[in-house]
Amino acid sequence: MSPVPAFSRRHALLGGAAVVAATALSRPATARADGTSLAAAFDQAAEAHGVPRDLLVALAWSQTRLQNHQGQASGSKTYGITSVSGRPGNDDLTAGAKLTDRSPNEVRTSDAANIAATAALLAARADKVGLSSADRRTVASWYPVLVEHSGAAQLRTGAIYADSVFGALVRGTGAGAPVRLPGAPVAADRRSTDAASKARELSLSTSESAAAAIQAWANPANYTAANRPSSSAIDRVVIHMTQGSYAGAISWFQNPSAQVSAHYVIRSSDGEVTQTVRHKDIAWHAGSWAYNQRSIGIEHEGFVDNPSWFTGAMYQASAKLVRDICNTYGIPKTRERIVAHSEVPGATHTDPGRNWNWAQYMELVTGDVPPVDAWTMTVDNSTAGRFTASANWELSTYASSKHGPNYAFARPVASSDVAWYSFGVPAAGNYKVDVWYPSVAGYNAATPFHIATSAGNKVVYVNQSSGGGGWRTLGTFPLAAKDAPVVGVSRWTSGTGYVIADAVRLTRA
Repeated sequence: MSPVPAFSRRHALLGGAAVVAATALSRPATARADGTSLAAAFDQAAEAHGVPRDLLVALAWSQTRLQNHQGQASGSKTYGITSVSGRPGNDDLTAGAKLTDRSPNEVRTSDAANIAATAALLAARADKVGLSSADRRTVASWYPVLVEHSGAAQLRTGAIYADSVFGALVRGTGAGAPVRLPGAPVAADRRSTDAASKARELSLSTSESAAAAIQAWANPANYTAANRPSSSAIDRVVIHMTQGSYAGAISWFQNPSAQVSAHYVIRSSDGEVTQTVRHKDIAWHAGSWAYNQRSIGIEHEGFVDNPSWFTGAMYQASAKLVRDICNTYGIPKTRERIVAHSEVPGATHTDPGRNWNWAQYMELVTGDVPPVDAWTMTVDNSTAGRFTASANWELSTYASSKHGPNYAFARPVASSDVAWYSFGVPAAGNYKVDVWYPSVAGYNAATPFHIATSAGNKVVYVNQSSGGGGWRTLGTFPLAAKDAPVVGVSRWTSGTGYVIADAVRLTRA
């Protein structure tokens, strides 16, 4: 029998943001973001180091959705907008800083320094794999460089990383992203990684895996070998967020210093599933040895505070996986047995967080609604490219019951001045509209919410002085299939107090 791991090792966690006390400001604070300098940073780094600009943007988009997380480490110990590794045995943070004559702290905290460091690292790795000058001008030729750049312990894990970047190249970032990548068909040159590509097509039997999955096994130092369900029953599923990228989480599980693992990781963009620990073995994911012994842990790519990672494809793939696990081990498909990481006794992490739609997810798990109808999208005022407002709207972190890192506020005036939330509505139909605003008694008692329905503009007035700190339903409305502004908050009201624009959620009815 394998020895029981030390307490600290059993409680090492990847998924979810740790609970952090937010500093409330005594008065609303203002902030504005300008994507122009970010675009220039990609252009300059690409030119300086001879790396295709679109490749750099796709790498950053696939890893972080162009978010830098204020220099804080991801769950897999990477930093900044391009997710530069600071892991033991793969310290790209220091190496990239040296290549660009910057400090590691600059690479952690400055977008321009972070992008430049990654471009320099990619150029150095292009030299290592022997990429010719002619090949460097072709994006498709950089696939083996990305495999090398992943720092993965296994070739197939490097291929997962490279596939994620090339997937972003093909799909693009969408019109609302702070840096535009239009998307175009790209045929990656996988000749040097054919073995990895073939290995990734394998799947497991239901005795070891509940759904077809790529296999990329965690390092044995990061889990406990066992013989479940004979040695201990499997009667729980724990839902996590990676607080980082899909490929980064898989690679981190293969690093023996991680002291953390989960049974599965699911990709945001298309719901791809990778299994990293066999069901019979005990992954270290829950922060509780008792829960680790009895559960299957599933990581979902993304960050708890950025709803753009919570895609329908990921929900559907995860729900199918959980449904199959429950059927295999006779686990009731209930919220008592399918739990959030934050609900594990003694948990200090918040994942999957307030953006996770449990009602939608459980309907998919139980099969109460057809998966084709499963679609939900949440847009926060901080969601990149999805929230637009004039300079009259300011940002605040005053109320702790806000959704996301901050919220927008403005004084009421006899002028519309609408702050708009844009959604990619997948198909024409009826959609439920929910809104979130902080719980502050002094906010406006008659805030106008505009819904751009397929039958014309509708207005719903909301008393924002009560009922805050949670989702509030405005109603169900017919919407056309489009990617455009759908819900707006207007300043034109006779009510007193600030009007608030925090977050909006659409759910297909």
